[in-house]
Amino acid sequence: MYIDDDGEGPCCPRTHAPHRQHEATTRVAAPSASGPHAAARPPGPRGREEHTVTTTTPGTTPVPVDASESTTRRRVLELVASSGPVTAADLASQLGLTSAGVRRHLALLEEEGKIAVHASRTPGRARRGRPARSYVVTSGGQSELLGGYSEIAVQALRHLRAAGGSAAVAAFAAERYDDVVQRYLPRLTAVDPADRAEQLAALLAADGYAASVRPGPATTLVPTAQLCQGHCPVQHVAEEFGELCEAETRAFSELLGTHVQRLATIAGGAHACVTNLPLRAPEEGTR
Repeated sequence: MYIDDDGEGPCCPRTHAPHRQHEATTRVAAPSASGPHAAARPPGPRGREEHTVTTTTPGTTPVPVDASESTTRRRVLELVASSGPVTAADLASQLGLTSAGVRRHLALLEEEGKIAVHASRTPGRARRGRPARSYVVTSGGQSELLGGYSEIAVQALRHLRAAGGSAAVAAFAAERYDDVVQRYLPRLTAVDPADRAEQLAALLAADGYAASVRPGPATTLVPTAQLCQGHCPVQHVAEEFGELCEAETRAFSELLGTHVQRLATIAGGAHACVTNLPLRAPEEGTR
């Protein structure tokens, strides 16, 4: 089992193609002062007026939030969920923003309780200087990324359990992930187990799970990889009904044709769902 001392998988940042965005704070050239009704104003440093349009004031909460500012912050939160633990420099590279701009968004998200600094406990030689802060999404951040249907889903499953017992909930979870298997299986065309795991992660990512495959430890006898899901659309439901997590793990095993081991879940308090995948050829019938 390869997990940190705090019970979470390593989930190192994965490289994505950067989506370039502009920071919300922009330099805007003011209108020319040459018109007959223009007020006289001192010129800017290059012979023209400039002023800064911002949406935040130091020490205050911006109200209302500029649309582009809100969109950028949402994108930062999504990337922390999918790539965390991740540093401001990594996020800046992926978003095409400055590190200072990203740190401003991170500070606000941390203040709102949507992300937190990840305290890595992986043993290793101490490094000189101040280590870069890595961030992970919190349960509050997961809630931000969720839709508004979790409560009604919880109520429905409570009703199902009251009417048919835990077996009814387990049957529902099994049926749900049987549908996932039937939908994913035709699209898992790779024979190599590592490539097959990447295909599975891509399908999960398209369904909103912010999934990626990270390398496992080099100390195991059998080569492994870790399937990391930085977001769980059914997190709040799974917190009460663990049958969903169990059925999902069985579905992964069926799709990959090998035994897999769940190391951590968002529903259980981890910053990501982490599943250990032995990298051996899939069994006959799953290709």
